[in-house]
Amino acid sequence: MQEAILYQKFPSGDVQCHLCNHFCKIELDRAGKCGVRKNIGGILYALSYGKVIAEHLDPIEKKPLYRFLPGTVTYSLACPGCNFSCLNCQNHDISQIDDYLSKINAGLPETKPEEIIERALQASCPSISYTYTEPTIYAEFALDCMRLAKEKELKNVWVSNGFMTGDLLASVAPLLDAANIDLKFFTEKHYQEICGARLQPILDNLVRLKNYGVHLEITTLIIPTLNNNKTELSNIAKFIYQELGSDTPWHLSAFYPTYRLAELYPTKNEDISQAQEIGLGAGLKYVYAGNI
Repeated sequence: MQEAILYQKFPSGDVQCHLCNHFCKIELDRAGKCGVRKNIGGILYALSYGKVIAEHLDPIEKKPLYRFLPGTVTYSLACPGCNFSCLNCQNHDISQIDDYLSKINAGLPETKPEEIIERALQASCPSISYTYTEPTIYAEFALDCMRLAKEKELKNVWVSNGFMTGDLLASVAPLLDAANIDLKFFTEKHYQEICGARLQPILDNLVRLKNYGVHLEITTLIIPTLNNNKTELSNIAKFIYQELGSDTPWHLSAFYPTYRLAELYPTKNEDISQAQEIGLGAGLKYVYAGNI
């Protein structure tokens, strides 16, 4: 546990977190929407600092990043919790935690950033990926790792929902080499109903990432009955082309029934093909079909 960065104190003892665009105002002894940032005595603490819940060696293409260090292995890690509540979360067992302290915190040792760097070097990985859950909500730990990684000439990768604040992104960007951002939908309605979030801050951050010079790739999960229609996919492709550039890779991933969307059917291959045609037709150079 460590005191959080980017938060505001109020005379009442309440605090307001400024890590993501929920801007949670948190009362004493309560946690924010992510469940892992708690107001203790008027100080906001990051409960998940160093509580690494997943570590793996992955092909960089699994992130997915197809045009950044291709053919290499990346050291992947996650701390628990998330600031989204996606009904289709495939990592819900480590991201959607109702009672964080009793279920997770008591049983996980605290890993030091130096240990992460050493493990990545021992595995001969040229990069470290902050992935599986949302790196925004364990930003303190991620940033400490990222600074050390830079000293050892390791690349830093975020796989993120893109909902961080501009202030956090300004701190992360100088240390960030590549990112894959989920652009899940192109309507506020879907973001609110399926993810408990908003679209516009994500669009703003995608443009910021591009302007910061971070290598950027986009992923959209094609979900039957939700975003597998020409209008929404065309709008996403148009945004990528106009705001991020024709050379920005767009990954189209097939959905499989899971978590709270288990009643839906898997994405059909023809829906992925149609989405790929839409992307290429919009002028995008790199449109990849995945998870089929």
